[in-house]
Amino acid sequence: MATAVAQTVAEHLVSALQRRARATLVVSGGKTPVVVWQVLREVDLPWERVDITLADERWVPLDHPDSNEALVRQHLLQSRAAQACWWPLYDTSAGLAATAVRRAHDLPRQLHWPADVVMLGMGQDGHTASWFPGHAMPTDDRWCMAVPCPALPNVQQPRLSLTPKALLDAACVLLVVQGQDKEAMLGQAMLPSSGLPVGWPLWQAPNGCEVFFSP
Repeated sequence: MATAVAQTVAEHLVSALQRRARATLVVSGGKTPVVVWQVLREVDLPWERVDITLADERWVPLDHPDSNEALVRQHLLQSRAAQACWWPLYDTSAGLAATAVRRAHDLPRQLHWPADVVMLGMGQDGHTASWFPGHAMPTDDRWCMAVPCPALPNVQQPRLSLTPKALLDAACVLLVVQGQDKEAMLGQAMLPSSGLPVGWPLWQAPNGCEVFFSP
């Protein structure tokens, strides 16, 4: 699965770079994408022309074990992919709410947007990015939002998350899920009536959503 996902991401980035100077890749944290990143970082791409950011970030500093940025730096921004341009969500100079406003302003102006590739995962409760069941979602055109600590068993940290408005218009949306314990939840999300946040990319992404599952 990791090889298939990495190849798909690379193909879409190459296609984008054939049309313009830069391409945008959005990734999600967690354990599942690590093995994909370890394959992707070895792909021979013009990484210096690729901008990478996160779909969401736990509001902790880089040296904290819950930091998604630390995970990306350790497992993706290595080898050939070390030449990519990294755009963090976490900001040490401002609070969570202020940074959400700032990132909503900066990202679509500094990176090519809509993104070329958005790689999402799924939690055991059916969340993706930091869109959690039962949490209120923006009803306006907001691109970023501050998210309070979610319920257990999720990591108990507040987060900054890009919104469906920001992510679902991407040229390529991938949902990457691993683990037999998530299979039933994924099947439920594929029903239009499920109401699960992870169902939003499946049913609302204008360009469709490719699903990769491995037990």
